Amino acid sequence: MKRENFTASRVAGFKCAPGKKQSIFWDARTPGLGLRVTAAGSKAYIFESRLNGKTIRMTIGDPRSWTIGGAQAEASRIKVMIDQGIDPRQAKAETIAANEAKAAALTARQALEMVTVGTAWAEYVAATKSAWGALHLLDHIKAMQSGGSKRTRSHRLTAPGPLASLAKVRLVDLTPELMIEWARREGAKRPARARNARALFSAFLNWCAAHPTYKAIVTGNAAQHKEVKKHLGKPQRKDDALQKEQLAAWFAAVRQIGNPVISHYLQSLLLTGARPNELTTLRWQDVDFQWHSLTIRDKADGLRVIPLTPFVAHLLAALPRRNEWVFSSTSSASGHLVEPRIAHDKACAVAGLEGLTLHGLRRSFASLTEWLEVPFGIAAQLQGHKPQGVREQHYIRRPLDLLRMWHVKIEKWILDQAGIEFQQAAPGLRVVA
Repeated sequence: MKRENFTASRVAGFKCAPGKKQSIFWDARTPGLGLRVTAAGSKAYIFESRLNGKTIRMTIGDPRSWTIGGAQAEASRIKVMIDQGIDPRQAKAETIAANEAKAAALTARQALEMVTVGTAWAEYVAATKSAWGALHLLDHIKAMQSGGSKRTRSHRLTAPGPLASLAKVRLVDLTPELMIEWARREGAKRPARARNARALFSAFLNWCAAHPTYKAIVTGNAAQHKEVKKHLGKPQRKDDALQKEQLAAWFAAVRQIGNPVISHYLQSLLLTGARPNELTTLRWQDVDFQWHSLTIRDKADGLRVIPLTPFVAHLLAALPRRNEWVFSSTSSASGHLVEPRIAHDKACAVAGLEGLTLHGLRRSFASLTEWLEVPFGIAAQLQGHKPQGVREQHYIRRPLDLLRMWHVKIEKWILDQAGIEFQQAAPGLRVVA
């Protein structure tokens, strides 16, 4: 095997021997370094040696890309690896794989950093909405809506939600400083809605921080920064509640609402003291007219059973059974009542009771029971409040009949104050004007 010192002129002049597909010329200075020349004229530096009794050959590269010194240095490096018992082919494959993995990780990271808040929010809602009620889902939709859509009941367009300005922000850019600026802007325009939106957004960021993918770029909760909360302010304590002398005006206005589903819903809401969404999602299977009970889907304890009082039973029995929902709707996507607030606000305006909210009816029930000196635990259990004190938590167990005795008294007293005469008649119920 003839060896020659590689020089530029020699490397350029090496040619494949006639009649052969390729010829290899070996460098005299660097053991194992050769130049392979094919019959077609292509050239490449190669390295050849033996490892574990077997010949191995590797391509270093094209002479047009590699200098002679560079090829000699690479051959010497490979020779050192072989002397150490390392297979350079495997090491090269591992290096290539590592570089490819690094490049893929970089590409994935770059793609992840392009994800916007709006994209992640849509994924969050889709992944979590099965555990939400209809109103909670609607809050999420309205908070991020871009606005500009036609309203169902007016010619005006919808306004952008409090979180709409964050929709196009990259998730990776969501810093406390950006959230503080958002809070300063939204807090000045609509603090109440912005506070609710911040709470929703905080839960979203907690979800991102635990997400297998998003946790790489969301490592904190910018919505929890004290400056964000400071600019949004604290919610004002609401005291809206019906006084007993206002009951007659309220009932008169509510009973004039043209939609009987809404009218009966609002009256039932006051007379049960339930949370607004607990009644909108009431199913017919939850109503037991035989044993006079209602099964409420409680947000705290899952389910609670309360009495079905005579007047409320009368209201429910008069409703159309269009689907599974007691308070059904032919226009909502869910099939049940979603937004009774508008009709209630109009009725309150007629009655001169502006400012009374749906939750204010729940507050009214709790306040009005004080006139009858109803035991605190009774009213709390009817409304689904957690037991207070050791005695309530561990010792008091009230049967439904006991709750019914008090609940019927509460209902009758409220109706008396409203000037509504009602008596139960067999086989059904009727109202005496």
